[in-house]
Amino acid sequence: MKYGIYFAYWEHEWNADQKKYISKVGKLGFDVLEISCAMLKGMPDSELSEMRKMAEDAGVVLTAGYGPGAGEDLGSSDPEIQKRAVAFYTEMLRKLEILNIHTLGGGIYSYWPVDYSRPIDKAGDRERSIRNVRTVGRIAESCGVDYCLEALNRFEGYLINTSAECRAFVDEVDVPAVKVMLDTFHMNIEEDSIPDAIRTAGDKLGHFHVGENNRKVPGKGGLPWYAIGRALRDIGYDRTVVMEPFVQMGGGIGSDIKVWRDLSDNGDEKQLDADAAGSVAFLRYVF
Repeated sequence: MKYGIYFAYWEHEWNADQKKYISKVGKLGFDVLEISCAMLKGMPDSELSEMRKMAEDAGVVLTAGYGPGAGEDLGSSDPEIQKRAVAFYTEMLRKLEILNIHTLGGGIYSYWPVDYSRPIDKAGDRERSIRNVRTVGRIAESCGVDYCLEALNRFEGYLINTSAECRAFVDEVDVPAVKVMLDTFHMNIEEDSIPDAIRTAGDKLGHFHVGENNRKVPGKGGLPWYAIGRALRDIGYDRTVVMEPFVQMGGGIGSDIKVWRDLSDNGDEKQLDADAAGSVAFLRYVF
């Protein structure tokens, strides 16, 4: 397995310049830096190529994550939004190909965070999303990208909340590049058993996010990491494990993730770095 971390651990805004973290994560003991597609929207191809070279020179693998807005919803009942969403992902996947990124994950079948003041049509949205994910998944396949659908907790999403729902959705899409993505934070809310949910995903698991029940780095909460590691070994998982801690208040990230108190113990960047380095060493040991 390759171990990584999401850039947002250090930042307050989704569209921050993430290139500076490429060399940092390698020095902290990570193999992977996960970036947000938000920063790529206006990025010219020349800058994408420069970022790819930075990663190659540092020996760091890049993966990408994204929480699409309501105007990028593949399950929308509005045909124009569906059309724009497919066009958006088509362009984004082209950019990921230039970056040599082979994994894209997130709520990339719906939108995030969900506006629950609006009516919810789960059955209709699911049907539309499956159809459009099938289209986008084939484009992802042609770009060499695994299109990984993240099961989200009920407060952030409604189409896919559990591993079983995600597996059924992926099976119905039936495109090899479309895979299951699980996240221990969300699983802790929705699953009866995190290890059993991993085994349910089985060979369809394409990407795995880790974070504590309290959104801190793994090892600073209450999740059963040894049992999680055993389940990953049971299914022969050898792909990416990316930690996604959120410990800072403020900005768009703090607001969207609902971080309303400091979870870093007033840590400065040096302390955040030390916590991340300690956590990835812990994960390598228990997994």
